[in-house]
Amino acid sequence: MDMTWLEVIVLAVVQGLAELLPVSSSAHVVVAEKLMGLDPSSPPMTLLLVMLHTGTMFAVIVYFWREWRATYFQSGAAFRSFVWLVAVATLFTGVIGEGIVKAIERTVFRGLPHAQIEDLFSHLEFIAPALAAAGILIVIAGLLEKRHSAGGRDLDTRRAALIGAVQGLCLPFRGFSRSGATISTGLLLGVAKARAEAFSFALAVVLTPPVVAREVMRLRDATHAGGGAHLGSIALLTILGAVVALAAGLLALRWLSRWLENGRWYWFGIYCLAAAAAVALLQHAGY
Repeated sequence: MDMTWLEVIVLAVVQGLAELLPVSSSAHVVVAEKLMGLDPSSPPMTLLLVMLHTGTMFAVIVYFWREWRATYFQSGAAFRSFVWLVAVATLFTGVIGEGIVKAIERTVFRGLPHAQIEDLFSHLEFIAPALAAAGILIVIAGLLEKRHSAGGRDLDTRRAALIGAVQGLCLPFRGFSRSGATISTGLLLGVAKARAEAFSFALAVVLTPPVVAREVMRLRDATHAGGGAHLGSIALLTILGAVVALAAGLLALRWLSRWLENGRWYWFGIYCLAAAAAVALLQHAGY
């Protein structure tokens, strides 16, 4: 399958914006691929996805580095506390996310040895309700956070565990925005807006390398099966995609921070609900 530079740029912009805005990048990328007639499971698309994830990860590091350094690296005690909270959240993410995946594989995919979770949740009929669920959570959090005190609470082990658990629920379901769910959970727990945002994306940086490694394994398997003959020819295109995704990601983070601080968080939820309706219509139209 050949990709044009224009298709790569479109997907990179979609990934860069939607990955870091609370609107679900996977849902938007799947819809964009279907509308452009691309095969999400092909080796070139897998390689592109790896590069786009890498680009958005660096966007997060660039954007939050100064705040993380001032908050989490100001002293040895602050750093140890930060590592503990991230470890607790990531542990709950892994246990719950992997538990859901294994449960689905042992029930829905029983007797299908080569089936993957992506084969199920890349279908639009599953993406639409996941988008709607994320939208409802974001709207509720955005409306209720106005009742909390301006300063907000700090993170502790219990709140970190709950945020990590919700992140675990998001992982298997395309359309259930990771950032939208984790930041909303933080807001519902009374965590200060800026702290909830910074912690959510710190978890994203920890989570991205395993996600990228999983995609690399899928790419390796496809290449061994004889599907990677043209990967070298699109290498430069994927690098272009990573750079565009990084730039789009930085723009998305500025947008997210501004709306979060100005009390417009619930508007992302309204968008998710509208997007869920649009995806349902596309599914009904046969995409």
